[in-house]
Amino acid sequence: MTTAPAQTPSQIIDILMITHRRPLYARQSLKALLDSCDDTMRVWIWHNGDDAETLAVAKEMAEHPRCHRFHHSPVNEKLRAPTNWLWENADGAYLCKVDDDCLLEEGWAQTLRAAHEANPELGVIGCWRFQDEDYVPELAEKKLRDLKGGHRMLVNCWVQGSGYLMKRECMEAQGLLSQEDPCFTKYCNSIAESGYVNGFYFPFLREDHMDDPRSPNTLLKRDEDMAEHAPLSALRDGVTSLQVWQERVRWNAYMVQAAPTNPLWLRGWRLRLRMLGNKVQRMLGKTQGPGVNPQFKATASQERATTGS
Repeated sequence: MTTAPAQTPSQIIDILMITHRRPLYARQSLKALLDSCDDTMRVWIWHNGDDAETLAVAKEMAEHPRCHRFHHSPVNEKLRAPTNWLWENADGAYLCKVDDDCLLEEGWAQTLRAAHEANPELGVIGCWRFQDEDYVPELAEKKLRDLKGGHRMLVNCWVQGSGYLMKRECMEAQGLLSQEDPCFTKYCNSIAESGYVNGFYFPFLREDHMDDPRSPNTLLKRDEDMAEHAPLSALRDGVTSLQVWQERVRWNAYMVQAAPTNPLWLRGWRLRLRMLGNKVQRMLGKTQGPGVNPQFKATASQERATTGS
């Protein structure tokens, strides 16, 4: 009988999942994550709010042997408090969050860790949550980089806040998410500005984002479903149309591939200059991306979706 090799602290991955009010998604995502973990992966579950059905799912899944710790906040603390809870208390070499509306392919964490181990310059690398139709070769291929160990990645200053693997040393250098600006995108940009390389593993490791209306597992089948199952960002921006929401998702994919790899172009006068150039391109009808301005307001876009203009 062979004995599995002992795991070292440098291999440990601490993973956060936050649940809130969608029990069907939460059960599917938590079960898939917990069942896919090996003995180097620890799942931390934080439940926000008092939705009884989702809380019951979280408590049930907290009995899984791969669940390391469970916390219930009676009020919705959103993202900052749970994230900082993990970052302050976990001692693994890698930090991660998987959203409760996402499913990741088998072996995603081990592959990302192997890329990190072979390439010390990597800071935050992630899985890809977009569809095949969203890939724009003329943009993306300019950002592909070969790495040591046979790995490749699409370099980008930020990744989405789910399905990523971040070196703990990045958090120790940058600090916790601030109350003033807890945006994970900006946090990743700061890591890139400090000298680390961020991006998406390539060929892509797939993350099924069930809030994408094109996902086979989505609960968003009709406009009426947005009232019950709309994601947080759609609620925040007043999006109630599936067409508008899908347009927003496709824009996000486009902007990731079109974004500069130099983080200095993501703030200050360089950012303002780039945004002005994008505006001119749109005015001239030369915008390559799908739909409309990525910063469009829901009201205007929903009117277009309704009128068909």
